[in-house]
Amino acid sequence: MKKIHVGLLLSYDYEKLKLSIPPLYQAADKIFIAEDKSKKTWSGNEFVVDYSFYEWVNEFDVDNKIEFYRDNFYIPELTAIENDTRERYLLSLKMGIGNWLIQVDSDEYFIDFEYFVKKLRKYDSYLDNPKNNRILIAGFHINIYKYLEDSMLYVNQATKFYVATNYPNYKLAKNTKERIIYINSYVLHEGLSRTEEELEYKLNNWGHKEDVNPTFLTKWKKANKDTYKDIKDVFYMNPTTWKSLSIFNSKEKSDFSNMLLEDNRIKKSTAWIFFKNFGQWFKHFCKKTKPDYEKYF
Repeated sequence: MKKIHVGLLLSYDYEKLKLSIPPLYQAADKIFIAEDKSKKTWSGNEFVVDYSFYEWVNEFDVDNKIEFYRDNFYIPELTAIENDTRERYLLSLKMGIGNWLIQVDSDEYFIDFEYFVKKLRKYDSYLDNPKNNRILIAGFHINIYKYLEDSMLYVNQATKFYVATNYPNYKLAKNTKERIIYINSYVLHEGLSRTEEELEYKLNNWGHKEDVNPTFLTKWKKANKDTYKDIKDVFYMNPTTWKSLSIFNSKEKSDFSNMLLEDNRIKKSTAWIFFKNFGQWFKHFCKKTKPDYEKYF
């Protein structure tokens, strides 16, 4: 127990796993890839996985850390977000309560996973009795908004994302709505930076498809190196969550990561992390424990 277990979801964008798995591999004790038995998305649409992907996994997995977990993750009676939440819950059970249950999506690329694990280990005591000491670990997304011909647009503020828990009492996707502990660790997120066709397919198949605001795709299509400064409120749900965009004059993610490591303007300060964590501790100190997830499904 008390292992670093990482779970990923295989779906229509499975090729991105070739980018998200390598940064995790050395520091993870085990990696689980969840795949629907019938190759269906949370909305019930079918997808196809080229056999070369499985060959890549076999060749890459030199330490035999990677295990596929196949199950029925599409239930027609459930909404897309309910199927999303259910799959993450079942995956965490497979990963084993008593270990760190880290879930990384295929389009999330850790900049320094070893650093994240080092900081996470400070909270190993929460694995001793996880059901009675539930916590939710959050890091920060750096969202790549759109790739242009020779550059990229990105959201010029780091945004919270849930990445790990000691107890998978999920309520909405990766959110357990328990006490949050922030770790000053960063992940490149390619959730939106796809071709127009790929993005529209994602919007019709992911868990949040019912929540996409009607102005999002129009703004995304208009965004380019000449217009990005004038486009505001660009988040796909509540638009004002992401205020504005910046440009980086390269399409190479490695160049972008190196810039982020050296530029503190987009990162959260040590003081910000301290006070957010203290506020979460105080907020949840006397809070009543929520019912378990399995009561909903």
